[in-house]
Amino acid sequence: MADNRKLEKGRFLYLTVGASVESGDAVVVGNIAGVAQYDADSDNKAVIDTSGVYNLSVTAKNNSGNSAVSVGDILYKDGTQVNKDATNGVRFGYALEAVTSGATSTIKVKLGY
Repeated sequence: MADNRKLEKGRFLYLTVGASVESGDAVVVGNIAGVAQYDADSDNKAVIDTSGVYNLSVTAKNNSGNSAVSVGDILYKDGTQVNKDATNGVRFGYALEAVTSGATSTIKVKLGY
């Protein structure tokens, strides 16, 4: 049996996230999406959860402009926003609630692919 496994499931990862990251923030490290569980420490690292459902701020736009978010839409992290911009964002998860076109609302988001 292999003895080189380091994390059983790999859901919680301690990664460099940046100095301004706070607990509850949506973060992307490379192409790994998650939610910070703690504020970034003095090394700019935090534990992120890469699975589950979180209440997150979502902006109803894509790379072409305003675009309503519907339940089941794939969401991306584009800079500081979670939205539908597949061109400029990193895949983040799925919308579990709707957001009116152009609005920003806190909704339930399922992390993962």
